[in-house]
Amino acid sequence: MLLELARWLEQLESLFGLFGYLTFRGILASLTALALSMWWGPAVIRKLAEFKGQPIRTDGPQSHFSKAGTPTMGGGLILLTVLASVLLWGDLRNKYVWLVLAVMAAFGAIGWYDDWIKIAKRDPNGLKSRWKYLLQSIFGLAAGVFLYLTADTASLTTFYVPMFKDLALPIGAGIIVVAYFWIVGFSNAVNLTDGLDGLAIMPTVLVACALGVFAYASGHAVFSDYLQIPSVPGAGELVIICAAIAGAGLGFLWFNTYPAMVFMGDVGALALGAVLGTIAVIARQELVLVIMGGIFVIETLSVMIQVASFKLTGKRVFRMAPIHHHFELKGWPEPRVIVRFWIISVVLVLVGLATLKVR
Repeated sequence: MLLELARWLEQLESLFGLFGYLTFRGILASLTALALSMWWGPAVIRKLAEFKGQPIRTDGPQSHFSKAGTPTMGGGLILLTVLASVLLWGDLRNKYVWLVLAVMAAFGAIGWYDDWIKIAKRDPNGLKSRWKYLLQSIFGLAAGVFLYLTADTASLTTFYVPMFKDLALPIGAGIIVVAYFWIVGFSNAVNLTDGLDGLAIMPTVLVACALGVFAYASGHAVFSDYLQIPSVPGAGELVIICAAIAGAGLGFLWFNTYPAMVFMGDVGALALGAVLGTIAVIARQELVLVIMGGIFVIETLSVMIQVASFKLTGKRVFRMAPIHHHFELKGWPEPRVIVRFWIISVVLVLVGLATLKVR
């Protein structure tokens, strides 16, 4: 929106040419999302508090029972500020921008409905898993089909393995399957991680920042050639979305840090995870996302291992899954679990960024 105005004003004053730079608009998008989060946050929390919060699951750690009544659905604040920031500073002629916003809105709606059931019916289980998964699958497949039908270069339907510049697998329509698994998979992975105050949002911010670097390089012909990464014309504009997520996430963390004044809820977790998966697929960095989002992957694997072990042997591998609850039951205070998981996330993101040069 403002980009179009700046382009017109540039004819009168060259200073407005600054708005043509992705890095400059990315900074503005981040600061805008952060400012809006801080501004709207208190009012949103007061409104959410009227719904008496999300009921706490009885099968969780007993230390969480004291959190009963804490407002949830705070992820809606993140989505609103990201949307406003992107509409202000993004190039609205870019197809990838609209795809990512559509995925964010679709998965956010699923999460909102899930959270609403938890609040309205006082049911901590929310939307039945089969219906949630069906809706996620529909939108995940739709995004994959869009990417396949609009792919105009071979690189957009090729699966790349990081650190091996010559290892690339042309998969054609298989990109639909890849998109489906990454979008739906990371949507649920972030949701599983969102079990402690601030645990999920900081890794999300870190991964979004790193994906912004990959998107910028992929969309820049010179940089993509120099770094020997897939060239994806138009992907650079996703920097604006990544920056907005970072700003909105930090603004939300102001209220979500331990002890949380508001929970993210499924409305935020499902949407943000799906957005990360979508951006990784567009930038052709799916396996790099697995590395950088390792915390999300570990949390998901812990649940899968726990369920498989209990069904096959009747025994549990962890005291409780997802794995952050395991460490809680071992006696780690909640802030210690959170910060240590953040530290691991920082390391994994740096490892992912290192793949830019190790090829």
